[in-house]
This record gives sequence, C-alpha cells and structure tokens, in this order.
Amino acid sequence: MKIPPKHLARWAPWVLLFAIVIFWQIVCSALNVSEFIFPSPARIASQIYEFHDEILKHAWRTLWVTLVGFGIAIVVGVLLGFLIGSSRLAYAAIYPLMTAFNALPKAAFIPILVVWVGIGVGPAILTAFMISFFPIMVNIATGLATLEPELEDVLRVLGARRWDVLIKVGLPRSLPYFYASLKVAITLAFVGTTVSEMTASNEGIGYLLISAGSSMQMGLAFGGLVVVGAMAMIMYELFSIVETRTTAWAHRGSQNH
Repeated sequence: MKIPPKHLARWAPWVLLFAIVIFWQIVCSALNVSEFIFPSPARIASQIYEFHDEILKHAWRTLWVTLVGFGIAIVVGVLLGFLIGSSRLAYAAIYPLMTAFNALPKAAFIPILVVWVGIGVGPAILTAFMISFFPIMVNIATGLATLEPELEDVLRVLGARRWDVLIKVGLPRSLPYFYASLKVAITLAFVGTTVSEMTASNEGIGYLLISAGSSMQMGLAFGGLVVVGAMAMIMYELFSIVETRTTAWAHRGSQNH
C-alpha cells in the first residue's frame, strides 16, 4: 500500500528520530560507553524521570524568558523590516549596520548586560531578543522590497497610494517570509536564553547544564538539552500550523504533489 506523501512527510521526522535513538542506544551498549562520557538514551530518560520536578522548574523559567525576548524581537523585527523594506534610503542606511551587529557574538554582550541590568532574567531576555530579531527583520524587509514593480505600477494606476500598496499587498505577501523567519528565530531565541543562563543566572536550563556538568551528572545535562530541543520543536510546529492555516494560498501548489 502506497503511503500518501502528506502522511509520509508528517511521520518522517519521528521515524528518523526513533532510528537515531535506537542506533545511539545500540552503540552505547555494544561499546560499553561510560555514562560519565556519553550517556545512553536510557540513562538520559532515567535522569529526566528522576529529576523531573527540577527540570520542569528550570524549563518553565527558560520557556517564559525566551518567549518574552522573542516577543520583543517580533515587534522590533517587524517594525525595522517594514521600515527597511518600504524605503530604499532606510535600506541603504540601516541594513549594513544591522548586518554588522548580527555578526557580533551575542555571548560577548552577556557580561555587559549583567553590569547594566544585573544577574537574572534581564540578560537572558535581552540575549534572546538580540539573537532572534535579525531573521525576522530581514524576511519582512525582503518580502516588501521584492514586490513586483509591474504589480505596484498597476495598483498606482488604479489609484492606490504607496501606503496602500505596502499595507494591502506588501504585508500579506510578506507573511510566508514572516512565518519562515519565526521558525528560525525561535530556535535562536532558545540558544540565546540558554547561553545567558549558563553565565548570568541561577535558574533555567542553562544553569542546570552547568550544575549537572560540574557534578558529573552527564545524563541530567543531556536531559536538559533534550528538554530545550523539545520546547524549540514544539514552538516550531506551532508556527508551522499557524502558517499553514493563514497562508495556505502560498503553498497550495506544493500541497498538491
């Protein structure tokens, strides 16, 4: 029986993940790899179960801090992207500076942020924001800047003003770019939060990773990584669902294959 491509695409990641976990477990068992060096999936699962209360506490801290920083990134990224994409002058002036800023290692800002706002949620929120707003800004700007000149000319002839073209045509056309950027940016936001928590916090998954590593609980450390990955994957899938339901017009060609 032939499996429909839609169902195959839906289950393919889970099948691949299951295969990787099984292979990982077999290698660790066959080679008798030390749990202090590279824990097996079984060991990681047992550590997650054993310390589930502590992991949940730190995971909740990382989640809400990440979402706050990510929310700020959405607002700033959309506003800057709209400004850059709607004005050639703004594009020429702002885009090179934002590119240079994005090239800076965000971990280097953490000691500065600690001085400015203290240890705690402040550096984590700001790091999540700084590392995730750039993809949103670029994609919104790209969606607006690549609006077909012929289409814009036709709308102008019909009486549309520049503002009308941007709002009624440019922004809807930018939605697929916007959702693509969200799926990238949310994973970066989790990276920013975790890195900040490793050096400037006494809570969160990043702090848990440092604590577990210093006490040689590698299973717990890997469990923290699994939890961060799971949260990022859930948010990614959430944006994918919203994207499918709000921009089906942009994907109808590919959905028929």
